Amino acid sequence: MLKLERIDKLKAWLDQFRPFEPMIVAELKKLYDVRFTYNSNAIEGNTLTQSETELVLTKGITVGGKTLDEHLEAIGHKEAIDYIESLAQKDTEINQWEIKQIHNLILRRIHPEEAGSYRTLDVMAAGTNYRYPPHYLLSQLMGDFVSWLNSESALKLHPLEYATMAHYQFVSIHPFRDGNGRTARLLMNLLLIRSGYPIVVINNQIRNDYINALAYGQQNQDDLSQLYDLVFDATISSLVEVLRMLVTAKSSQNKGQGFYQEITDFLDKNASSECL
Repeated sequence: MLKLERIDKLKAWLDQFRPFEPMIVAELKKLYDVRFTYNSNAIEGNTLTQSETELVLTKGITVGGKTLDEHLEAIGHKEAIDYIESLAQKDTEINQWEIKQIHNLILRRIHPEEAGSYRTLDVMAAGTNYRYPPHYLLSQLMGDFVSWLNSESALKLHPLEYATMAHYQFVSIHPFRDGNGRTARLLMNLLLIRSGYPIVVINNQIRNDYINALAYGQQNQDDLSQLYDLVFDATISSLVEVLRMLVTAKSSQNKGQGFYQEITDFLDKNASSECL
């Protein structure tokens, strides 16, 4: 795939800048904590804007006209990002407990009775005829899911294919009553961070395309072509943005002018509006 080849080239360049300067790491975390939280919550209906989300997360300021739950959703999602980033540094398997903990951090301030607990009702995907698995099969299905997640065959996949498949399989099981989408996007990013990628954000502006891509897979024998396309584009955007920051950093000047010129030329030619 051309997009995967582009991603591999960008990722190889990114790795040549490691270890990143602490100031850059801090700046990237601040940026993506807000952007990831805003977009992931907005996809689920949270009405906080990105600038309002930043105020809530960085200043602890409440926004007039917004509900308490919307503020708590932002705080909970930020805590879940912190959790997956810490988990990504550990060489341990991801099991049901870790997935439940991600969900717990998202919802514990809003729906503590549901946070980290599998649903006890059967549900259908909104707007489609796709029926999620019955609740009494969830423990078995999630057990199978984490077995696949840690299997040799899964770990041999390209990291982007692996993370996207994990995202899709998780939302198709839909183990929780609420918060499945946010948990899936956090899980996807946990897998990507472990492989050295920056956080990948599904932009709220393509919400309908994203939902349709998931529905397309569910209705067409797990055809993930549309979802791959969206995730690959989002990954290219993140890699390009991080590289643009790195090539201008003072600490990177020893990489050599030729190296810089190659990256700059590539970014100018390939980071067009179709993938940003």
